[in-house]
Amino acid sequence: MTHIGYTMMTEQAGPRELVGHVVEAERAGFDFSVISDHSFPWLSSQGHAPYAWSVLGAAAQATTRIPLMTYVTCPTFRYHPVVVAQKAATVQLLSEGRFRLGLGSGENLNEHVIGRGWPSARVRLAMLDEAAEIIRALFTGEYVTRHGRHFQVDGARLWDVPDTPPPLGIAVSGPRSCAVAGRHADLLITTQPDRGLLDAFDAQGGAGKPRMGQLPLCYDTDRNAAVARAHGQFRWASGGWRVNAELALPTSFAQASAHTRPEDVAKTIPCGDDVDAVVEAARRFVDAGFTDLALVQVGGDHQAPFLRWAETTLLPALRDL
Repeated sequence: MTHIGYTMMTEQAGPRELVGHVVEAERAGFDFSVISDHSFPWLSSQGHAPYAWSVLGAAAQATTRIPLMTYVTCPTFRYHPVVVAQKAATVQLLSEGRFRLGLGSGENLNEHVIGRGWPSARVRLAMLDEAAEIIRALFTGEYVTRHGRHFQVDGARLWDVPDTPPPLGIAVSGPRSCAVAGRHADLLITTQPDRGLLDAFDAQGGAGKPRMGQLPLCYDTDRNAAVARAHGQFRWASGGWRVNAELALPTSFAQASAHTRPEDVAKTIPCGDDVDAVVEAARRFVDAGFTDLALVQVGGDHQAPFLRWAETTLLPALRDL
């Protein structure tokens, strides 16, 4: 059975609201939750970007059952891998073992703020590879010293270490990232139902490990309103990862998606209250072999009706998959 998760989108809600949303998602019966970790929203119309790790700490205390996860954190620019390891270990302790650490090579949108430039994808993956190794070593609770190509670590140690380290998830988009995931990941993360990525992960050592996808949707009893909201807040997604990872500001995303029409968005994001449309979109992930699927409800002000609909209608239908 595929596990169905809920996404706390830091780009479309404030910190207190996000915690309230995940509390309601737990009550509604979602199997897990994930949270984005951004310093900017993709579009100004989304309007938010609180600090994900503070939200995770609050969520760990406000919930009792639902697993938590970053989807995803970049451990190479805004955060040094030593700092990420400390944060992840702390959230694992606060949540009493409910945390998974999702890592990725980052987006210029979030990482440009520290002024270190934006290297090629090949370099970013090499940095992620090195960072994952450092984080793994620190989870042992031992002293760690590393003098690598990208990171220096001098006598670092975590003093509060959970009995069970957080599992590592690594986001992939092609063969090179699948190789990094094969070396380090306990689960694969991607946003597309691409069987080829799963096969590449398996070939690099990931066989038998979980694989997680993400599906945006826009629930509303008024389909036209849902399409308009999805277009207003989520049309940026049409650019694809290779483009989106390079853009630096919400204005860049607005310009890149200026010619994306509402009907274009409606072809890729289920809009309205047609449960069958969401089930069919989810089926593509299930048929590709995904074990976990995180849903994204577009619109920070429209989480409550979505969560009620999910509890009574959507989740039972998805369980049948």
